[in-house]
Amino acid sequence: MLICPVSDHLLTMKRTKNSPRQPARTSGPERHASLISAAASLFAANGFKGATTKEIAKSAGVSEALLFKYFPTKRTLYAAILAEKAQYSELRDAVEDAANKQDDNRLFTLLASYRIRKGADPTMLRLLLFSALEGHELSDMFFQRQYRVFHDLLATYISKRIEDGVFRPVDPLLAARAFFGIIVHHRLLHDIMGLPMHRTHEDTVSEYVSLFLGGLLQPSHASSRHTGT
Repeated sequence: MLICPVSDHLLTMKRTKNSPRQPARTSGPERHASLISAAASLFAANGFKGATTKEIAKSAGVSEALLFKYFPTKRTLYAAILAEKAQYSELRDAVEDAANKQDDNRLFTLLASYRIRKGADPTMLRLLLFSALEGHELSDMFFQRQYRVFHDLLATYISKRIEDGVFRPVDPLLAARAFFGIIVHHRLLHDIMGLPMHRTHEDTVSEYVSLFLGGLLQPSHASSRHTGT
């Protein structure tokens, strides 16, 4: 009996010829995420008005009709982007824990380091700026989901610490806005305008928090903070 050896190469070629590989299908959740990612990038680059549904569909590799099947309007797509990216449950839990323990340094550090960190995505900040400049209702939606909850939380905390006699008698809401103003200004300079950082992200956050708390603390508490007593 004569046995003729067959190479792996020939077997592979035979399978390829008779059974062409089919392109992998994209699942519904994967396509949904792909559309959100494509839209977020285009909205961040061109604004809500400047990014068309045709461009979004093309960027995601789908038809415009399929895009409308998932998101009937640009507004629903924008809302989906916020829901996808504005997830702060873990941060809020950590901030509330620090507030309950009256750990000033940790609370302010958590809020600052969430935004000022290596690899932070500037997409959401760009979306906020575009929505505000374009003056449409999505600007308010963005603010409510992105910043309002932490503005109110920080203002409430500052007010409580004033009552405790730890912080100086300042306007709590203005103080909260001032702290977030530091963070937003930093991101405008470095994430949007591209100014190089001269210190690490961790050192930068530590310095901002130290400067801000130094201005809030009553003299007696400020001295004890520096001496560790």
